[in-house]
Amino acid sequence: MRNLTLLTDLYQLTMMYGYSKNKQMDEFAIFDVFYRGVGNNYAIACGLEQVVDYILNLKFSEDDIAYLRSLGIFDEEFLTLLKNFKFNGDVYAVPEGTVVFPQEPILTVRARMFEAQFIETAILCILNHQTLIATKAAKVVYAAKGGAVAEFGLRRAQGPDAGIYGARAAMIAGCQSTSNVLAGKMFDVPISGTHAHSWVMSFPSELDAFRAYAKIYPDKCMLLCDTYDTLGSGVPNAITVFKELRAQGHEPIGIRLDSGDLAYLSREARKMLDEAGFPNAKICASGDIDENVLQSLATQNACIDTWGIGTKLITSMDCPSLGGVYKLAGIEIDGVLQPKMKMSDTPAKITNPGYKKVVRLYDKNTNKAIADLIALKDESFDGLDELEIFHPDFSWKRKKVTGFYAKELGRQIIKDGKLVYELPSVMDIAKYHKQSYGEFWNEYKRMLNPHLYKVDLSQKLYDLKQKLIKENKKA
Repeated sequence: MRNLTLLTDLYQLTMMYGYSKNKQMDEFAIFDVFYRGVGNNYAIACGLEQVVDYILNLKFSEDDIAYLRSLGIFDEEFLTLLKNFKFNGDVYAVPEGTVVFPQEPILTVRARMFEAQFIETAILCILNHQTLIATKAAKVVYAAKGGAVAEFGLRRAQGPDAGIYGARAAMIAGCQSTSNVLAGKMFDVPISGTHAHSWVMSFPSELDAFRAYAKIYPDKCMLLCDTYDTLGSGVPNAITVFKELRAQGHEPIGIRLDSGDLAYLSREARKMLDEAGFPNAKICASGDIDENVLQSLATQNACIDTWGIGTKLITSMDCPSLGGVYKLAGIEIDGVLQPKMKMSDTPAKITNPGYKKVVRLYDKNTNKAIADLIALKDESFDGLDELEIFHPDFSWKRKKVTGFYAKELGRQIIKDGKLVYELPSVMDIAKYHKQSYGEFWNEYKRMLNPHLYKVDLSQKLYDLKQKLIKENKKA
């Protein structure tokens, strides 16, 4: 990754400057990354590898120092501190591909305030984007009901990085290929594509274009049939070429539909292909599709096998921001942690204090997730026969959980500035994601009025939070 050290907000540097002047820079701080849930009742954690790469390669170059000097707002003592800057703290995070929920720490930083403050902006930039796109992709893949989804969004992505890392996130969340060749090379993931309308239009006739393409790719022939008249010429011409291929000992892949009434066109195309002797020819659909369109097409008995999904996936069009935040949860003074929490007139913006972890409870019989607990780092839930959980805002809503086992979601990623976690490949992360996603009942995944998964606070964390709320009211 290129040097992203100055990929930060100015106020991170001015706060670092202030900490250095107020002798606070060496105090250890705990910061949590989490999202608040607007637009997404669950999310797919993604982007950790790029965060690790960013943190481990932080270094202010001579040009960086010269630029900051030119601003006239920092003294030479501070610039010398930046010149020698290195992250020496700890990072904990849930593995990429994990299903997470609002308020749960996706990533936690424990480091000197001077270091922990600086890395906020870039961490949020990376995690917010990839987690957002992975979440959208997971919903699309789920709605496809087993139909292969190809990510086709590069030309509509909001810049090269959004296209590259959006493709990475989409692959992690279950897409089976991407049209993005650079992403294919960088992340060693499958790439796919057919031909454009311009290919068809560049020939004297549609049939000539189809024949030329089939000659080049006789064993990978998928023909785009909606350039002129999908049912009047596109599908009939494709069938003509498919028969010619078969006579030469080759079998076609299928056809692609990119516009029009996809439900009607796919049903009619399926009949035509079947009657012509090509029941195994697949129908691929593309064109402004998302999970809601997929659900609608399913109710209309559309005959579509695979999907090419671009704009609405790569931009997460209906929810353009994850809303992830990076909040101070504690400061260590003389080795003793002082929990911190942000108060607000907006309840959703009140944070959870202390050094925390997320524990997922599973039913022993089904291995399905029951509930999550946000708990303090030193708490243990192993070996319990029974546990009472309760709603963090409406504590009278309680449930006794039995027959369960508990798993801590987080892993230590960086210790004392050094990587201590083996970063998996994108395709291995995708396998892990499939497992994590499969741990939840479909009721939590449905698009309309999903059942809300329980994310509760441990009793110990709840009591700490109430104590700080009372203290802050007196302040």
